[in-house]
Amino acid sequence: MEIKVLGTGCAGCRALYETVGQVVKELGLEAVVLKEEDLMKIMEYNVMTLPALVIDGKVVAKGKLSAKEVKEVFLQTIG
Repeated sequence: MEIKVLGTGCAGCRALYETVGQVVKELGLEAVVLKEEDLMKIMEYNVMTLPALVIDGKVVAKGKLSAKEVKEVFLQTIG
């Protein structure tokens, strides 16, 4: 599984990246977690709100997320 955090490097984007990494470890998921800060690549996802969370190429959440919310998104997305 590939998980991307889309963001321009702001504090909220960095926080989401850290939170995603923690939740991946906590749930024991086999995933590659990446930060995408290239604005041209971010625009390809057609998101207007950052940070955004992408799992296997699909945008699954936008905006600030707590660890609990990230966990819920993962569980809903990957079952």
